[in-house]
Amino acid sequence: MDMSKGRPLTLYERERIETWLRITKKKAWIARKLGRDYSIIKREVKRNSGEILPYSAQAADFYAQRRRKKTNKRKLEKYGNEKLTAYVRRQLNDGWSPEEIAGRLKEQPPQEVARCKNKTVSHESIYDWIYNGEGRLGGLYKSLRRKQNVRRPKFSRKQWVKPTIKERIPIIQRPGVANARERFGDWETDSVIFSGKSILSVQQERKMKLCRLHKCEDKSALASEEALRDSIESLPQNFWLTITRDNGGENVLHHETAVPSYFCDPYKSWQKGGVENLNGLIREYFPKKSNLDTVTERYVYEIQEKLNNRARKALHYLTPNEVLALELKKGL
Repeated sequence: MDMSKGRPLTLYERERIETWLRITKKKAWIARKLGRDYSIIKREVKRNSGEILPYSAQAADFYAQRRRKKTNKRKLEKYGNEKLTAYVRRQLNDGWSPEEIAGRLKEQPPQEVARCKNKTVSHESIYDWIYNGEGRLGGLYKSLRRKQNVRRPKFSRKQWVKPTIKERIPIIQRPGVANARERFGDWETDSVIFSGKSILSVQQERKMKLCRLHKCEDKSALASEEALRDSIESLPQNFWLTITRDNGGENVLHHETAVPSYFCDPYKSWQKGGVENLNGLIREYFPKKSNLDTVTERYVYEIQEKLNNRARKALHYLTPNEVLALELKKGL
């Protein structure tokens, strides 16, 4: 197969063509010398020669480059957007989703992109850049939560078996103000399981998206309840009004915690979707096959604060820690 047919002419080849045309060599002869098809040389000379001006290698190469130039470049690949691209790349590597990055750029734009040609970019453009543009070459899809090399729809989650829990209050009895996220202080809790014996006890506030993570030695109800009480003690009492739980066995001692608890319906974990979404973010740092037994409490805390310093769409792209600071300031 002759690969020269699909290969663009180089400036050196064009200079050879110009030289040989000046000494009146035939186009067929030039084609043989360059190892090119005759039609390529004929079209090149015809396109770049006039009735008065002869063929010029420099001019021919300039116009060829201009014709090949893409006019519909992705925003993150355009000249003048280098700092915007660097910001997007850094936030992706730091665990942010494309939607969070796009929202932050729109609602809370960082100073570093102020002089860029474009100061915002949509989350779909970021996804396109990751999967079809230069981001693909860097393997940035591995920084996404699902780490899929192609975009796919979400799959349904597994269902959990319901144990018997005494004094269980169903979620239908949860106050309407908590359902509507109209106040601070309504939490969701869950456990994240790993390959080892240790687990993570995870809590997230429904409105401000603030989270608390604690390493538990096992999935026992006693260990989970102690971790939950540590979370409660980390904030003023008025920040804990309700807790929403699932029907796992680690919640059987719920009545030992002073904060009222409400339980999701069987097989409906989406009723505490905030903490379920948080679990997906946690899996970016602790994959399912991780052994949490070897992880320190200090590192768990660092991941907690990394999540609390992540911009959230529901907060108009402020971070949970920023919202918490504003609320604490109001109480002073």
